[in-house]
Amino acid sequence: MYSVECMVAEHGNILKLLDVMTRACCGLLEGRSVDDSDFRKMLTVARTYADKHHHGKEEQILFAEMTARLGSMGQNLVQHGMLVEHDLGRLYLSELEASLNRYQTDPSTLNKLGILSGAIGYAGLLRRHIEKENQVVYPFAERSLPETVLQSIDVRVRAFEADPVRESARNTALGLLQE
Repeated sequence: MYSVECMVAEHGNILKLLDVMTRACCGLLEGRSVDDSDFRKMLTVARTYADKHHHGKEEQILFAEMTARLGSMGQNLVQHGMLVEHDLGRLYLSELEASLNRYQTDPSTLNKLGILSGAIGYAGLLRRHIEKENQVVYPFAERSLPETVLQSIDVRVRAFEADPVRESARNTALGLLQE
């Protein structure tokens, strides 16, 4: 299924981001200074690529079909699992940004701790989230949704990917990941 293959490939890019975040956090623990610019690039990639692009496809297309067509099992898996984790990820990113903002005017240990907890919390959450999607959610959708619905999802994901504005934002975020 094209859409699932696409989303799994995106998970690979998101895992690269999480590795960068984790290394940056380890650097802080080892005594390196906070590189505000690097952390802000991570925030941009996380928000633009992982959340708006990747989670956008999941929430608007795949998960919408799962909740509409797979009964309480689909609704519980998506609404009480995946979407809750998407929101928790957004909270970690907001906390990371707020801590970076505070650190600029007050470079205290407490604000550095906020940077660490926001970044490493996000990284840990998304690693587990990606594993669940790859191992449970996507296979469940492929097994359970009717073939016509799966084909419709593929068509809509292709259109989502081809949108010039989304394509530009995706390429910009992936470019930041390569820096």
